[in-house]
Amino acid sequence: MNPPEVNALKKPRSIARMQAAFAIACASVVLAGCGGGGGGGGGAALPIILPPTAAPPASGSNDDTIVASATVAGLCAAPRTGTNPETGTAYPDKAGSLTDEKRWVRGWINETYLWYGEVPTTLKAADYATPVAYFSVLKSPAITASGRAKDRFHYVYDTERYRQLSQNGVAPGYGMEFAFVRNSRPRDLRIAFTEPGSPAASAGIARGAKVLEVDGVDVIEGTNTTVINRGISPTTIGESHTFKLQEGSATRTVTLAAASITRTPVQNVKTIDTGSGRVGYLLFNDHITTSEAQLIDAVSQLKAGSGIQDLVLDMRYNGGGQLNIASRLATMVASPAATSGKTFERLVFNDKNPFNLTPAQAVIPFYGTSRSGTPLPTLGLSRVTVLVGPDTCSASESVINSLRGVDVQVNLVGGATCGKPYGFSPQDNCGTSYFAIQFQGVNAKDFGDYGDGFAPNCTVADDFDHALGDPAEARLAAALAIRNGGACPASALAKTLPGLEKPDAAAEQPYLLHRTPLREIRLLEAAPSPS
Repeated sequence: MNPPEVNALKKPRSIARMQAAFAIACASVVLAGCGGGGGGGGGAALPIILPPTAAPPASGSNDDTIVASATVAGLCAAPRTGTNPETGTAYPDKAGSLTDEKRWVRGWINETYLWYGEVPTTLKAADYATPVAYFSVLKSPAITASGRAKDRFHYVYDTERYRQLSQNGVAPGYGMEFAFVRNSRPRDLRIAFTEPGSPAASAGIARGAKVLEVDGVDVIEGTNTTVINRGISPTTIGESHTFKLQEGSATRTVTLAAASITRTPVQNVKTIDTGSGRVGYLLFNDHITTSEAQLIDAVSQLKAGSGIQDLVLDMRYNGGGQLNIASRLATMVASPAATSGKTFERLVFNDKNPFNLTPAQAVIPFYGTSRSGTPLPTLGLSRVTVLVGPDTCSASESVINSLRGVDVQVNLVGGATCGKPYGFSPQDNCGTSYFAIQFQGVNAKDFGDYGDGFAPNCTVADDFDHALGDPAEARLAAALAIRNGGACPASALAKTLPGLEKPDAAAEQPYLLHRTPLREIRLLEAAPSPS
């Protein structure tokens, strides 16, 4: 629960490509922090409304009778008029009521929700003023082994806003990722990393800088979170805000104007010479389209020369994204013998098979070629070390799970991952896009039960005193220390960040903020047709 003094802004973190159909989601808390992300890159969102195939229920019938969603789809209390800018055709909305909209929600959940049988049967539509309020409770009440809600990814998004974000591809930003080391007073807000060529990078801001003030408001003890949130989450290009930063022992004030940020998903590709061989390292932050070529170049670089014996893949801040990228990355890490003809991930739906997929259509293979058909370079490794934390989500977790599914040893260093083996197909009705879990992804061994995330082999707190890729950075240093099967360094287990809120906080690493929803998704390349 958020501390009472934090008036945190919340917004959905996922935005999916409707042509791609399925996405993993989380609710983002801008000021208070959230359990991870899912990342990715865009594409236009096509709202899907299933046309009525039968007469809707008679007016005055039992509001809680579950009807086929298609019979009430597009019957709206406030029908949209005009042309849908996405399709170029008129909106399909017709005059209806909030009751119709609630009936649609209940029917759609009953048809497509992965755990439709766990939705409480005692819920009454009349007890909820809006279809959104009703939708919010139409989910499984179960909890995980750790005590977290089993379904933490159930939310809605305004369809037009969703469309705009999808079309624009990026949101305004400074090119720096904010991370909370502590999210209640006294707060500790740091810069996790910056994007090359961004306003933040041009201003010389680097990893580890501590944000003391935003537009004159004290971040550490301040209560005016509206101003703070507005500053760290700009909404328009050119919007300007002032930050007071502590960098080492010095402080300075810098004003940044938000810009459209071009992300560099693969950074710091290097080899590190150790006493027992060369180790490759690369930082991978986003499973977006441009990352494919960058990953291919990175793997080719690491293969060149004398090659490498091991790889440290830094995905501590990678929220996920396109599963075809995740599949190709896993293929390039392993050997063709391990991945050829094998399942990268299989999608498991409810027993109604709501999207009418054949078994073959539900399988994502290990792709052996690029999008253009060029064979992928491979490192041929039987083990890999991945640097992780709660911002390591969805497609990034699929890389881990899929490699383990074909017996590649994957060692994890850092904190527990976020735990998102689930996905959904966003659905528009009457101007609201609904996101409810509709599938679970499993690997070649049919394992996908990591709702509490993957636990690290070696728990190491995030180290903001060193650059990412610096062999002295705590997580990378630990990975290098254990690469030959050695024990997790005692100093790594003992290391904690000042101000973390729980005694076992080494497992609760900082959470990134201000990611556009376009970076908080899990995407498939092809869309099945809903029944």
